[in-house]
Amino acid sequence: MHSITDQQLLTAYSTALESSLDIEFVKQIRKELLRRNILIEGREGSILTKMLGKAELDYDQLVKYSLEAIFVLQHWKVIYVNQTGFNFLGLSYPDEIIGVDIRQFLHPDDHGVFIEQFSNISNSNSEPVELVEQKMIRKDGEFMDVVIAVAPYVMGHETLIQLRVLDSTTRKAAEKRLSAAEKLSAIGQMAAGIAHEVRNPLTTVKGFVQLLQKQVSHSYFDIIVEELDNAIKTLNNLLQVAKPDLDDEPSVSIQLCPELDSLIFLFQEKLYNIKVTKVFLDQDKQISGKKNLLFKAFFNLIKNALESIEGKGELTIEHFYKDGFIHLKFKDSGVGIPEEQMKMLGTPFFSTKNDGTGMGLTQVFTTIHQHGGSINVTSKLGQGTTFHLHLPAHPL
Repeated sequence: MHSITDQQLLTAYSTALESSLDIEFVKQIRKELLRRNILIEGREGSILTKMLGKAELDYDQLVKYSLEAIFVLQHWKVIYVNQTGFNFLGLSYPDEIIGVDIRQFLHPDDHGVFIEQFSNISNSNSEPVELVEQKMIRKDGEFMDVVIAVAPYVMGHETLIQLRVLDSTTRKAAEKRLSAAEKLSAIGQMAAGIAHEVRNPLTTVKGFVQLLQKQVSHSYFDIIVEELDNAIKTLNNLLQVAKPDLDDEPSVSIQLCPELDSLIFLFQEKLYNIKVTKVFLDQDKQISGKKNLLFKAFFNLIKNALESIEGKGELTIEHFYKDGFIHLKFKDSGVGIPEEQMKMLGTPFFSTKNDGTGMGLTQVFTTIHQHGGSINVTSKLGQGTTFHLHLPAHPL
């Protein structure tokens, strides 16, 4: 058996057990596995791990520092929690969880589901029960999206309940960003097709109008050409948003604070009645991205913020680092956005301004999503709007 690999030997052992082959043959394979320090424990055929020299893996350590939050319950009371579960709930002291009814940390709407599932885990032969996504409540009151599996835990003659909890908040946030990016991509592809089809005949019309200008003089021709230019410009902007990679701009490392400073300088003529407050923290942090596209996105956000302020007002721009992301906040004291219009933000040709095309915010949402980021928008009528951007920080 010396030429057989460990994996081949394990496969042969499992097959021999399942096929009920000669017991002596099974014993020979088992003896060879043990000689190779491959440990076999528990019920017949349960292959657990390979020994590290003479030392076995510390299973207590595996549970204690598992990436899953693990709880053991006795009549709904928590009698054990691992470090991940302790941190997940934002606890500071053991007595905040040990001996406490687990329902204190479960959303009230889910109690009925848990009671039903717990009743199914009545003996040690019960299979683990996978639950649908639930919510747990941290010590600070924050709700967390989780997926929970319920399984029996036998201790002596008593069957306890084991909960295995996985935080799905990050995954759901990623799915939301992906969904938004897919929607923008679909809209962009459709818009690009329309823009191509419309721009070409408009350009032709403009050319013939200019030819007519040389033959016939009329003041209306100037107006026609001007309006055609505006239409073609809008279509070009739409194409740029739909396919921003046409310029093949390379990604570079960017410190955002100097870029924001230079952008603010461009609006000096509009800042006589508007106070700009900069709260720039963690200025050494960088992102990786297409500088011109991001510059254009921030330009559009600042422009929109200033235009939303009637008379005197304030614009606050924040920059800080948290949990692997650089956070940017553009908070204005403008007129605000009606709640029913919030879901439409970023859609081509939708604008809250009477003379707007909506292309500016479409470019902002598209660019931020293409850089792996996300945008949260909050607004109150008469009080202003805040755009909160999250962009992945570049590891130094």
